[in-house]
Amino acid sequence: MATFFRGWQRRSQQQLRAASPRTEDQVQQLLRLLPKYRVILHNDDYNSMDHVVEALLRTVTSLSAHDAVQIMLEAHTNGQAQVIICLKELAEHYRESLERYGLTSTIEPA
Repeated sequence: MATFFRGWQRRSQQQLRAASPRTEDQVQQLLRLLPKYRVILHNDDYNSMDHVVEALLRTVTSLSAHDAVQIMLEAHTNGQAQVIICLKELAEHYRESLERYGLTSTIEPA
């Protein structure tokens, strides 16, 4: 037990290295290295087309109305459509938000 406290004293006496702030380029490079995920919207027979477009616009605010309509039509005709590609945490958030509107969606690695 005494060696534990002696080791702690040695570490606390060492000079700590100051963290330097990252530049915008470094942050962008790190973000590019993180794995991306697709949010996939699946067609269903329960929700109206207007409801799907409205849910997409409220969930993914970066979508335009035209993009939301195109995604809805692709899901309607092909059974599924890619909504957005983003980081995993954000993709999970979008999937959960779409499911709150009663839509079926999944995420998969991009």
